[in-house]
Amino acid sequence: MDSCFSMNNNANQRGIFGSLIPSDDEDEKQPEKKRRLWVKERPKEWWEKCSHPDFPEEEFRRSFRMGKATFSMICDELGPVLIKKNTTLREAIPVKQRVAVCIWSLATGDSLRLVSEQFGLGVSTCHKLVLEVCSAIKTVLMPKVIHWPDESKMKMIKNEYEQISGIPNIGGSIYTTHIPINAPKINNGVEYFNRRLTARNQKNSYSITIQGVVDPKGIFTDVFIGGSGSMNNDQVVEISCLNQRANMGYLEDVWIVGNSGFPLMDWLLVPYTEENRTWSKHVFNEKIGDVQKVAKEAFGRLKGRWGCLRKRREMKLEDLPLILGACCVLHNICEMRNEEMDPEWKFDVFDDEVIPENNIRSANSVLARDYIAYNLLHHGLVRY
Repeated sequence: MDSCFSMNNNANQRGIFGSLIPSDDEDEKQPEKKRRLWVKERPKEWWEKCSHPDFPEEEFRRSFRMGKATFSMICDELGPVLIKKNTTLREAIPVKQRVAVCIWSLATGDSLRLVSEQFGLGVSTCHKLVLEVCSAIKTVLMPKVIHWPDESKMKMIKNEYEQISGIPNIGGSIYTTHIPINAPKINNGVEYFNRRLTARNQKNSYSITIQGVVDPKGIFTDVFIGGSGSMNNDQVVEISCLNQRANMGYLEDVWIVGNSGFPLMDWLLVPYTEENRTWSKHVFNEKIGDVQKVAKEAFGRLKGRWGCLRKRREMKLEDLPLILGACCVLHNICEMRNEEMDPEWKFDVFDDEVIPENNIRSANSVLARDYIAYNLLHHGLVRY
C-alpha cells in the first residue's frame, strides 16, 4: 500500500486508527461517529473581569504596570502581527489576551504555571505567547522607541544635562545591570558565573547584563544586551554597539557619562578614583554623580516595573535577550507616556563598580577631564 490510509484489502479495517474505524458489519449495526477534539477547560474569570470596560483603572495599572490607554495603544500597534484566524477546531486567542499574557508575565515575573492559572491557558501556550509578543515588540516597537538621537534631539539632551551638571556636550548617562539567570546548560556556562553576586548571595549565581544609555528623562537611547555575568562594565562596553559607534566617529563632541566601573575614553567621561582628590576633582565627581544618578534611577524603574528582571526566568539562554529587550521597550513607552510608578514597585539597583585595571584609555581625555574639573570649581560654568 502506498499510504496507511489505503485499507481496501484489510478485513478488519483497523489501520493506524484502531477501533475508531468500523468494519462493514459494524457499519450496519451502529450509526457513524464523529471525531471530536478534546480540550481541557480552564477558568478564565480573572481575564474576563480584567478585560471588561468597567474594570477599575488602578487595579489594571497594578496588574500590567500601565494604564488601559497605553495597553490599548500597544495592542493596536502589535495587532497586525499577532492576529490569528479562527479554525474549525478552536477559536484564536484575541490579540488583547495575547499581549496581556506577555505583559503580566513580564510585570510579575511569576512562573509560567501561575500565568497559566491566571489566564486559563495551557503552560506551553503561555510560553509560546510570551515569546511571540516579545518578538513582535522587537520587530514593531523597538525601532520606534529605542534609537540614537538625531542632531536636533541630541542638542536638547545636551542642554538638559548641562542644566543638571554645568558640563556641556553630555549626550547620555550609561549604566550596566546584571539580570539573574539559571545556570546555562552549555559548555561555556561558566562565563555567566557571577562571582560578586555569588559572594553576596552565598550561593552559586549566574547573570546576563543589560547596558543602557538614557536621556535626562530616563528614556533609553541605546541598549546592549547579552554580556555574560563574569564581565565587568569595561568589558561589556568594549564589545557593545555603542563602542563600535564611537570608533566610527559618530560620538564626536559627545560625552557619555559612566560610573567608576567604566574606563575614561575620548567619549566616555567617568569620575576620579584616586583617594587624595583635589577640591576641583571632588566638585567634578559630584556633578558627574548627578548625571549618573539619572541612569541608575532609570534602571531602578525598569527593574521595579518588570519583576521578571529580578527573578530567574524559565527561558532558554538564547531567548532571554528577546525578553529583556521587550522590557526596555515597554519601559520607554511607559516613560514617554508619563505612566506613574507605584511606590510598591520601588527598587534600588545595586551593581558592583569594579574599577578597571586599565581605567584610562586616552591621554587626551585626561586633559579634557582636568579642564572640565578646573572650570567647574573656578568659574562655576564650563566652557569646553
